[in-house]
Amino acid sequence: MLTAADLNPAADPQSVVDAFWAQHESLDAEDGGDGGEKVPAWLRKFADERVLGVLGELAEIDAALAPLMENWDISRLGTVERAVLRLGAWELRSTDIPRGVVINEAVDLVNWFSSPRSRSLVNGVLDKYAKSLKR
Repeated sequence: MLTAADLNPAADPQSVVDAFWAQHESLDAEDGGDGGEKVPAWLRKFADERVLGVLGELAEIDAALAPLMENWDISRLGTVERAVLRLGAWELRSTDIPRGVVINEAVDLVNWFSSPRSRSLVNGVLDKYAKSLKR
């Protein structure tokens, strides 16, 4: 959802979430409705909270991350790297998930969906951001 919102910005973050789930439901219907695995309610709530949180605080998150990226501008990053950094920053500032867990999960996400070379960027920026927060 975050990469879709990045590529197709919408004025209303809720519309991004609604469009994603409508697409998901249409894919389930095209699958023949054969009882395939559906997204559990708790997981949908978890995802929605994060996407709405990131999109609702996007300007603040980007402003906080920008000075932490040496010789890089957030607009020059790949879409996946940008989404993962934003999600990680939001989780660090808005949840009680331990810093190490947030950073490790972000590194795993970028490794899985982008390039292993992006791991050090995500790790370094989120580590600096975590250290800048007062908990």
